[in-house]
Amino acid sequence: MADYIIERRLWLPRPRPDVFAFFVDPRNLGAVQPSWAQPIWLAEPPARLEAGALLDFAVRMVGVSVRWRVMVREFDPPFRFVDVQLWGPFARWEHRHRFLEGPEADGQGPVGTWMEDRVTYRPPWGPLGRAAHALGAGRRIAALFAFREARLRERFA
Repeated sequence: MADYIIERRLWLPRPRPDVFAFFVDPRNLGAVQPSWAQPIWLAEPPARLEAGALLDFAVRMVGVSVRWRVMVREFDPPFRFVDVQLWGPFARWEHRHRFLEGPEADGQGPVGTWMEDRVTYRPPWGPLGRAAHALGAGRRIAALFAFREARLRERFA
């Protein structure tokens, strides 16, 4: 079964250390999630992410509380980190975050931070999961990232 990939790139007019610091505080996850995807912490998250950090939370999916355990597999401050699902609603979930300093797309604006996301995921349940993805789950994931980007633009404007 093939994986799905989401790649997003967002320019934020702030220095890389400021943007990175926001992302490595797990409590900020709720600030960039829509109400229907708010994390409910099952265990107190660490104050700051690092390699090996575990995050245990639940989210509501189609009215059902679903538990996730995510581990930070790679951590290279302030450039990048990778979190992966150890168990949860997907057969596979890997989220790579990269933070690059540079000017806006036109090359003329002030220097800020390009935040790049690459999520590789696979729905569970084989053909049934692919059908659910086609019928709306994929759009829901895309909407989550669009909401997140809007909140980040507000936060770092």
